Amino acid sequence: MKAALAVETDVALEIRPAVAADVPLVIALDEEVTGLAKPDYWQDTFERFGARQRGERFFLVAERQGRVEGFVIGEIRAWEFGSPPCGWIFAIQVRPKSRLKGVATQLFDAICDCFRKVGVVNIRTMAARDDITILSFFRSQGMMAGPFFELEATLE
Repeated sequence: MKAALAVETDVALEIRPAVAADVPLVIALDEEVTGLAKPDYWQDTFERFGARQRGERFFLVAERQGRVEGFVIGEIRAWEFGSPPCGWIFAIQVRPKSRLKGVATQLFDAICDCFRKVGVVNIRTMAARDDITILSFFRSQGMMAGPFFELEATLE
């Protein structure tokens, strides 16, 4: 169950599948937020999740008056670590000036609808433990710690 939040919603926002013309806009938005230019990464991501969208991969953008205000990317993964099929959200980003206007919530709801349409009932994501903004957002959407722990080692 989602926590109730008082947000200003943006009724003129359109959530739709990403198209090739969105890639430079996604690259610019990501660079605006992260400070890192990753054009090859985003072009490859679009090729895998946008251009060849199948019923298990989703790349959605939130657009208002021709401007990409945010995006979300996810996919259905099955049987990794013994887990039955579930939806994974691995990227969600919103233009800073569009935050607290319901853009991320609308993107989250849209990708959850995509997952539901193919019969998935659970969603997962990962976030940096010190990224309070994204952790707070996902918690406000009803997400909590899942059944797995991430383990990591540095290769020499």
